[in-house]
Amino acid sequence: MTDNAYGIAAGELRQFIEQYEQLEAEKNDLAEQQKELMTEAKARGYETKAMRRLIALRKRDPDDIAEEEALLELYKAALGMV
Repeated sequence: MTDNAYGIAAGELRQFIEQYEQLEAEKNDLAEQQKELMTEAKARGYETKAMRRLIALRKRDPDDIAEEEALLELYKAALGMV
């Protein structure tokens, strides 16, 4: 490998690493903002555990949710929980 090719590869590698580090910093900032938002919601009386569950459910396919809930109801009935 020539010095020129090495210099180009090193520069490109450095760029990838710096971009990754920048994205990591942005991700950490977003996580902190999410934490602060949940803290505010909790302070206003909202149950953050339920909120997080709703957020997770909104990401899922409605058919998958319905299937899981039906199975859960079946299991609960089998255990005499309903």
